[in-house]
Amino acid sequence: MYLLFPGRHHLLTRYQKEYLLQLVKHGLSEVLDVFGNPLAVSKPPTAIIFAVTSANHNNTRRNPLPLYQRAMMIQDFSRELSLPSYVIPIDDIGLSPNFASYTIKKIEVETELKLSLTPENTIVLCSTPVANLYLSLGYRILPVEKNPGSKLSFHAKLPWEELEEIVSKAKEYKNNQKQSNLERESKCLDSDISFDHLEGLLQNLDPACIRLWKDYRLFEKVDMLFSDSLIGDDGDLTESRDYNTYVREMDNIAELKFEETKPFVKPGRIGDIGCAVGSWIKLVCQESNYSESDFYGVEIARHLYQLCEQRKENGEFSNPNIFFIRRNAVSGNVFPRMSMNTIHTSSLTHEIESYGGRSQLLAFLQNRYEELVYGGVWINRDVLGPEDKEKEVFVWMEENSSTNHGRSPKDFPNFKEYLDSLSTKERFYQFQRDFRKEEGYVLRTASISVDGIEYERMKLKDICEYISKKDYTDNWESEMHESFCFWSFREWKENLESIGFKISPNSNQYRNEWLVQNRYEGKVKLFSSQSENPNNGSELIPLDFPVTHMLMLAEK
Repeated sequence: MYLLFPGRHHLLTRYQKEYLLQLVKHGLSEVLDVFGNPLAVSKPPTAIIFAVTSANHNNTRRNPLPLYQRAMMIQDFSRELSLPSYVIPIDDIGLSPNFASYTIKKIEVETELKLSLTPENTIVLCSTPVANLYLSLGYRILPVEKNPGSKLSFHAKLPWEELEEIVSKAKEYKNNQKQSNLERESKCLDSDISFDHLEGLLQNLDPACIRLWKDYRLFEKVDMLFSDSLIGDDGDLTESRDYNTYVREMDNIAELKFEETKPFVKPGRIGDIGCAVGSWIKLVCQESNYSESDFYGVEIARHLYQLCEQRKENGEFSNPNIFFIRRNAVSGNVFPRMSMNTIHTSSLTHEIESYGGRSQLLAFLQNRYEELVYGGVWINRDVLGPEDKEKEVFVWMEENSSTNHGRSPKDFPNFKEYLDSLSTKERFYQFQRDFRKEEGYVLRTASISVDGIEYERMKLKDICEYISKKDYTDNWESEMHESFCFWSFREWKENLESIGFKISPNSNQYRNEWLVQNRYEGKVKLFSSQSENPNNGSELIPLDFPVTHMLMLAEK
């Protein structure tokens, strides 16, 4: 009789070991099933199948460990069971009512049909609601941690609950240490301090689990993942992003980014942080003067990282020395200190500011400085705020393009179609309600009528935020979190120089004329005035649209 033990298996507990040992030693006839009834199976267990779910995911809060580490731990854990044990990877297929049947079929495929699990030859060990999916297929269930016949009562904590408690206690410990000035400069727990402090919390973990987590410093890794405000539970920067649209946009502008940055790329070790699908690296490595260089693409978003690996496997990169790393560049150094000749980032630093905050942005700047060799360069291409961003301006917005006719979002198949039905002025009011609402930002305006024409008075940075985002209606929810105008070019230079960077004179700020011609002109007009309440149009002075982007070359 097979024992099927599905789960993510990032932690294994002493309770699980004892439970399995009892099944092996005493058989299955008297053990109670999920309904509290004796299982009454006379055949003894012959093998244990560990179905490792979310096997294709790692480095996220939900799935911190890669498959190979989970498999190593399971094999070590199984030595005392005196039964054959099999580790079978089960890819994530999302929330699906067919997950149990998919798992059974995947086991057949992975074992080349040697293991065919049926309700007649298999008992499923499961203490989560997933058990209901196996019940519907006719499998009998042993509840493991759960009390037989109970819906809410448990003998022992689930492995994930053990992990969350350890993380919580580690966080509490770090906060106490910082307050007492013992670890003011520490970004994560040292391994010795971790285990000295956590020893009491590890008593419920199986020794095989403790060995692996200690040897591979996994408590420190999980501490970082749970502490990172930038990344969601599944390892993505934002759950609202449409990646199909995003990837197309990245590929479409890759040539522009390459041509703009190519003169300043120094050969040697070249890193692209936030590499998306590797398009910039693909273009740079085709240049003959970089044939001896090593390229490192860093991407935290799981979906994009997988695309990078697929493109490499497809042979799309001409240089064989290309390596992709799934890592968060905010929480610490990505590359060894004093190792990189060139670091490239594009449209990344504003996301760090937007999702992580100022402290994480400043840490990011410091980390890049530490990673560069002397003479190395960080090429940072990103959006930018105007120098006089706090200045109040008067804004005219067109309002004749509306096809909305007073309808609300619920009258449209999706929110994008609702936004597309609005005029520039109507869409601004939606923007005013939505922009960084979750972050507590308040966009203040005042309506002013001059010679019968209505203007909105607001800060220059606020109208710049709007015009830079007003046309991204397919990613509106994601865009509403992002701040573009937090620093001007001068402020960028000052912050980089305070760390030790020297700013190359080739650095520049500029205005994207395509945006001006295709998205701004005819939609929005900007004016300044000496008066807060001008009486006539002659008091309004037309303003040019300000800068939108920068190319910052920060040298060490």
